[in-house]
Amino acid sequence: MKEKLYLVIPCYNEEEVLPETSRRLKEKMHALIDAGTIAEDSRVVLVNDGSRDATWSLIEELHQSDPLFSGIKLSRNRGHQNALLAGLMTVRDEADMVISMDADLQDDIDAIDAMLEKYYEGCDIVYGVRSARKTDTFFKKTTAEGFYKILAKMGVDVVYNHADYRLMSRRALQGLADYKEVNLFLRGIVPLIGYKTAQVTYERHERFAGESKYPLKKMLAFAGDGITSMSIRPIRMILTLGCVGGALATAALIALFVLWLCGVTPGWLAAAAFFWQLANLQLIAIGVVGEYVGKNYMETKARPRFVVETYLHD
Repeated sequence: MKEKLYLVIPCYNEEEVLPETSRRLKEKMHALIDAGTIAEDSRVVLVNDGSRDATWSLIEELHQSDPLFSGIKLSRNRGHQNALLAGLMTVRDEADMVISMDADLQDDIDAIDAMLEKYYEGCDIVYGVRSARKTDTFFKKTTAEGFYKILAKMGVDVVYNHADYRLMSRRALQGLADYKEVNLFLRGIVPLIGYKTAQVTYERHERFAGESKYPLKKMLAFAGDGITSMSIRPIRMILTLGCVGGALATAALIALFVLWLCGVTPGWLAAAAFFWQLANLQLIAIGVVGEYVGKNYMETKARPRFVVETYLHD
């Protein structure tokens, strides 16, 4: 029996790229259906994440003109991770497997074939992994690769050079539903599910149109969320740093006292600079601890991670 595939695609202000994205995805889905790889009632699900442009109007038009396209409208902008989760959780009981990808056509659509092959071989999760970063600037490449390395050193189990282009079976999606975190970092949560996994490599393309939704500021915030949501190692590093700083401060006080006993006037400016530096480290430590406390505060509220306003589906 042919199995049902849903493509889940978060969309935020994608009116420039959506017509081309929908055209290419339609061609790919029909090719897979004609080849007998997937069921005829497979769907492309476009998730509107509170877009301020004509994105939702385009999704409505696509749904009205072709039942292949379904649409999910969130009540307001919730961010990429929440929008992606909204799509996955909405369709998890309808599809046999789901592939998530971005709307900007940077993910290689042809990699879907290899993902499906791995799925039919028995894999519940198939990660799309970039084979190279030829389209990235030196700064983008360095910071992105550094991000994955830092996450690994912080004890976060992530797949290197993998974003959110992945296939998940219905069983894997049910497993994901058991993770109730409000602070979402799906790249770190999905590997925790377990089950049999595989990787498919692909070359990432230039964005077809529009602007990137992840400027440097958002990238840094995303990296910080990923680390603090999945690892407590930064707090342990603060403890170590505090012990080392305390030892250095004690040694400095002893040295200053000995100098005073010997009648030598200590360099108070140097001493003050040293203690100011320690004060700065304390402020940084308080900030990191505060980040964890804040996340725990948000988790205890257990607010909904998304609210679906409309689901267009035939």
